[in-house]
Amino acid sequence: QYYQIADDASGRQFLRELRDAGLRGVRVRLLVDDLYGGGEDALLAGLAALPGVEVRLFNPLPARAGSVARRTVLSLHEFSRVNRRMHNKLLVADNAFAISGGRNIADAYFERSEPANFIDMDVLSAGPVVASMSAVFDTYWNSEQAYPIEILAAADEQGEPALRSFDARVQKEGAALELGDGERDALGQPPVGAQLRQGKVELTLAPVRVVADSPAKAAQLSGHREDGPVMRAKLELMQSASKDVFLASPYVVPGEGGLQAMRAVAQRVRVSLVTNSLATTDEPLAHFGYSRYRAALLDMGVALYELMPRQLQAQAETSHGASVGRLHAKLAVVDGRWLTVGSMNMDRRSAHSNTEMLLIVDSPVLAGQASALLQVQRLPHAYQLRAQGSGSEGRRLEWVAQQGEREVVFAREPALNWGRKLRLSVLSAMVDEELL
Repeated sequence: QYYQIADDASGRQFLRELRDAGLRGVRVRLLVDDLYGGGEDALLAGLAALPGVEVRLFNPLPARAGSVARRTVLSLHEFSRVNRRMHNKLLVADNAFAISGGRNIADAYFERSEPANFIDMDVLSAGPVVASMSAVFDTYWNSEQAYPIEILAAADEQGEPALRSFDARVQKEGAALELGDGERDALGQPPVGAQLRQGKVELTLAPVRVVADSPAKAAQLSGHREDGPVMRAKLELMQSASKDVFLASPYVVPGEGGLQAMRAVAQRVRVSLVTNSLATTDEPLAHFGYSRYRAALLDMGVALYELMPRQLQAQAETSHGASVGRLHAKLAVVDGRWLTVGSMNMDRRSAHSNTEMLLIVDSPVLAGQASALLQVQRLPHAYQLRAQGSGSEGRRLEWVAQQGEREVVFAREPALNWGRKLRLSVLSAMVDEELL
């Protein structure tokens, strides 16, 4: 169940593995949101032509062909409906293992894209929690918003010709990228592939709760704006904090309600938030929406960090070369004990329009690992924001970067020139914050 499976090397390798599983006799069910999936009708219909393989698209747009922008424009007459997307990311195998988090299936999510790569985080789950995640999938799969690809794809995009075309497109890709058996991942653990081959996977025992929005959220077309179960669960966990809250989200547009909730938490405990800077975001308009709240967040005591582009980092020579590293992980660590990982951003779209899923894990071990990955590997390569001035002279923001022992202070937002600011100001005036 994915928001996006791109028609690139990673996406085609993923689809090829599903094909091969189907050829082994595995029952394969693939549910993809239609915003990106609709332009791939022929590719997905080719996969569905295999026996034992079913493909459904969630909340399809009326326009089937062309780019995402073209299909969206041609579907504006049904905007209230097509604006609501399935943002969940979930893979369940044999009801034994599941992978969930914020990562889509595309080159940029697996460090295979030259201009930019997303920094993301997933959880591999086993045990009773997998049954709960399977139930979430079944709810979406059987919802009235899930349409079989056979209904949507054109007649000449189906059947044996489509299968032959599918095989030709996915077969030319090389073997999937994977760590060697002797290598270690960012947590110092052996790669999951090697563990699966050996029949023994290292896991951390912990209680976990699955929270998911209903697929019916995509059918609520009225102007009523209420947080979904996933957003409510995350806010409730934050409000239960007794020591500290550490948040990571690529997009932060809290709205007045979210700002009030954050203020109530920050009055009692230390709150830290890391997000993208204008130079690293892939959604400049959403970043401009977030910029309206920065001063208020700083005033309430939130420690605010923005990921800086690699060329400005003190240690610029990394394995990613010159590619831009963009934060995409969506997580929270509360009191060093509770960890949430899921698909939900801290914005109005995730709260009100998209469907989302979240794991809430009670584990100091996993919470510590997630916190260390971000605080040790990312915060040293992030601007820390601070506010200067008060009263009649106004509040001024500063972006502070550590380059070795030296502190570098930017009095203006990096990567924001007057032309870009004008364009974003005009666009933001025309776009409802609920859409960001």
